[in-house]
Amino acid sequence: MDVDLFDFDLPDEAIALRPARPRDSARLLQVAGSALHDLAISDLPSLLRASDLLIFNNTRVLPLQLTARRGTAGGTARIELTLFENLGEGRWRAFAKPARKLRGGDVLLITEGFAATVEGPHHEGQVVLDFALHDDVMMAALERCGTLPLPPYIRKHRAVDAQDLDDYQTVLARHDGAVAAPTAGLHFTKAMLSRLAACGIERGEVTLHVGPGTFLPVTARNTDDHVMHGEWGRIDDELAGRIRRTKDGGGRVVAVGTTCLRLLESAGLAAFTGETDIFITPGYQFRVVDMLLTNFHLPRSTLFMLVAAFAGLETMQAAYAHAIAAGYRFYSYGDACLLERS
Repeated sequence: MDVDLFDFDLPDEAIALRPARPRDSARLLQVAGSALHDLAISDLPSLLRASDLLIFNNTRVLPLQLTARRGTAGGTARIELTLFENLGEGRWRAFAKPARKLRGGDVLLITEGFAATVEGPHHEGQVVLDFALHDDVMMAALERCGTLPLPPYIRKHRAVDAQDLDDYQTVLARHDGAVAAPTAGLHFTKAMLSRLAACGIERGEVTLHVGPGTFLPVTARNTDDHVMHGEWGRIDDELAGRIRRTKDGGGRVVAVGTTCLRLLESAGLAAFTGETDIFITPGYQFRVVDMLLTNFHLPRSTLFMLVAAFAGLETMQAAYAHAIAAGYRFYSYGDACLLERS
């Protein structure tokens, strides 16, 4: 499909730079076919049934953003690093900005006693770095020196601060490994989870470590030419069985976020452990997920293509036009929509 079909204009003021407070006070656009209803996240328990299974992604975002200087402590070349893949034995793949000046053997100093050596030239802004640290020491250094890798559309307007340490993690985050938050889960509080449980709505958890592809634009002109990034995920046997029983009993599987949906569709009612690079565009036949709670996504992004596949392209174009006109807040810290599968 032509990528231009998934384009739309979004004013800068629609981009949320902070989340709603409390989290469940964010707005919720219910998209039921051609019907659009303006609600709030706090209305969600009344929109679900006791037979439904609500599934979350419990990945935790790591502080993988680092600022380094090339050479010695007195060096002036400042390099922004976003680590995104642990290659083992102290080696990491990272985005570097600017990367064009980096050469193999360059030493990047983050702070005294914490440095990395560049392995070879960069490729499309990516480099391999050797920190020569065991994982436990490396993680301690990241916790001490790193910041959360907020998306570029937030960082270009403001710096990451201490409040983001709480804001950019979901209430269920417990498995380290993500470069970005599963943002639909940011709307939930412990009180909201208790309300859902009191209504008889079951909860399940999967793990999918959100990768750097969530930041990357689609540069191809046609969706057939786009290469999807891979991400590691896991669904255990117990949850796979609950999903099958829910489907067999007439209940609905409700994915909280596109990362959760991609993993569930990759597994297809079975347990799963490994990489998924599933790329969902209109025409895809969904096997598992019946409803999707998700934030509002970037134009021309793989995530907008996914929601167009789930609810229909014309439906989502109309929903997004309504959301923009009605002042909904977009992207990671923004509002949400609840979609029914078309």
